[in-house]
Amino acid sequence: MDYHFLMHVSLYIHFPFCLKKCLYCDFDSVAGSLVSPDEYVAAVVREMELRAAKLAAPVSAPTLYFGGGTPSLMAPQLVGRIIDTAARLYGLNSDGEITIEANPGTVTAEKLAGYRAAGINRLSLGVQALDDALLQQLGRVHSVEESLAAYKAARKVGFDNIGIDLIHSLPGQSLTMWEKALDEAIRLGPEHISAYSLSVEEGTPFAAMFEAGDLSLPHEDEATAMFEATRYLLALHGYEHYEISNFARPLFRSRHNQVYWRRGNYLGFGAGAHSFLREPGWGLRWVNPRNHTAYLAAMQQDHLQEEELQQLARRDALAEVFFLGLRLLKGIDMLDAIEEFGPVVEEEYGGLIGELEVKGLLVKSGRLIAIPPDKIIFANQIFSSFI
Repeated sequence: MDYHFLMHVSLYIHFPFCLKKCLYCDFDSVAGSLVSPDEYVAAVVREMELRAAKLAAPVSAPTLYFGGGTPSLMAPQLVGRIIDTAARLYGLNSDGEITIEANPGTVTAEKLAGYRAAGINRLSLGVQALDDALLQQLGRVHSVEESLAAYKAARKVGFDNIGIDLIHSLPGQSLTMWEKALDEAIRLGPEHISAYSLSVEEGTPFAAMFEAGDLSLPHEDEATAMFEATRYLLALHGYEHYEISNFARPLFRSRHNQVYWRRGNYLGFGAGAHSFLREPGWGLRWVNPRNHTAYLAAMQQDHLQEEELQQLARRDALAEVFFLGLRLLKGIDMLDAIEEFGPVVEEEYGGLIGELEVKGLLVKSGRLIAIPPDKIIFANQIFSSFI
């Protein structure tokens, strides 16, 4: 497959290894590995070289994101090697947004300083909870004390763009407990807060526990109250609610994640990494081999494997515009959609949009349609109507 010219393409690096698999996690990740980080990064760099060779013209990468798994298990020099490769082959600039996810139990002040020196300018800390009992219940490998120490160390070594992840609606968690966690997070003062509702995913230990009746989750009304408390408290302290689960200080929204929600181009590198290009046709999606052994073998043979390759039909691409774009509180620019897809927008979804407006689940403002902030709790129901 040859790629068409791309003006901008964001980059994602997947590091699939963890010290321990969390009980709620359904990501492409594994606990432990016989593969050394050096060997894995060498394969990632080789993939970056092979894919760059297929580009018809130079590109510009506005963002680079290290996710996982636990990418903070990588030494700073390995992270720096990937950043240097991205700059050399994909036009990544020093002023691009370069993020690494970090588990607080895997970083030290020295390692954080190394990441900063390597070019990382945005840190995403997987705090998840500010209660040791809840952390233990989730299967996390860090403590509250380690989260606070990692945050303070990151500030000390010069990070001025820090995001923290938190999860609400956890087993045994009350609204009061969640409000306390939000207050503590706000006092820390991160530039970005991701506040997710726990989702019990099929195939996880939590799913098995739930089926067995061993997982006591908050009632739906209490989960809704936690979401509303999140919106209220974070807005009160200057955080913009810009996506269903994401809140940021002005000018500190995640640039990388907005690429996904706006159907921008991105290339994923590493085992299980996903890629999307808006051309050819209505878009192309694929995923790398999920098994890291198979991935490494392919890279050793200089063989790019694009699994689950999907050439999108126009209707598929249009559906993505709605169920991805409506995640953003700003919503979707209908004129942009019509310009790209033509009259099919009105033909396919005009009636549905009208029905959702009557129910108060969508609102129009000029060219934009969006989910009202107080109806975000119905987002999944709204998204499914466009599929």
